Amino acid sequence: MKSEKENIKELVKKKYGAIANRDIQMAPLSCCGSSGCCSGLEFSMIGDEYQNVEGYNPDADLGLGCGIPTQFAGIKKGDHLLDLGSGAGNDCFVARAIVGDTGKVTGLDFSDAMVHRAVENAQKLGYSNIVFVKGDIEEMPFPDSTFDVIVSNCVLNLVPDKKKAFAEMMRVLKPSGHFCVSDVVLNGNLPEELKNDAEMYAGCVSGAIEISEYLNIIELQGFINITVHKQKEIRIPDEIMGKYLSVAESIRFKESDTGIFSITVSGYKN
Repeated sequence: MKSEKENIKELVKKKYGAIANRDIQMAPLSCCGSSGCCSGLEFSMIGDEYQNVEGYNPDADLGLGCGIPTQFAGIKKGDHLLDLGSGAGNDCFVARAIVGDTGKVTGLDFSDAMVHRAVENAQKLGYSNIVFVKGDIEEMPFPDSTFDVIVSNCVLNLVPDKKKAFAEMMRVLKPSGHFCVSDVVLNGNLPEELKNDAEMYAGCVSGAIEISEYLNIIELQGFINITVHKQKEIRIPDEIMGKYLSVAESIRFKESDTGIFSITVSGYKN
């Protein structure tokens, strides 16, 4: 019998594999894609911010992000960068424009379909310094002290064991290396009707934890100079809220300090 952790991973892998395999023209700008994943929770979290970013490749943008981590990552020419949950390669191609020909970009994803799609996108662009690897963020298939920079976009919230994920990030970063990730967090307790819905998990919400807990996990893994660069509330449309909460519950939710936020945060290894 599979554990809850294994079931969560299988659910996420199945949903994101389906997103990778569908026609790109059908992909909405949302944290969860289409095909009914998220029980209709399909709302834009980032809009068109990528449109004017150097290296942006529309073919690699499946609308799954909640920020632009490369914007605050302090990436330099020649860096070796790792993108966790690289999907179809969107942030990898943006990072490649920064590290240049002398750098290297590695994308890690545990969906075969996503890795295949990213490899196809890289081949179309003719890049030789981008590689995509299948693997688990909780058990990365890389030696210690491999990367200068790690980025991730709306992925770590989906990882069941976040402590292990950040511990692995610490392990594979070089001394003085750093990470910059965009992710989904909570302020206050999300109503159980939303949090416990399995479909919501693959839509970036149920896997999210309190922002204070999130930052504490990062600190406990030994990271220093932790900085929240950007924080933005994710407003859930009334028609979506109504699927999970009564009118009275929706009103109380809106009037409270409770909310869902996207944040972009960085931290450094000694």
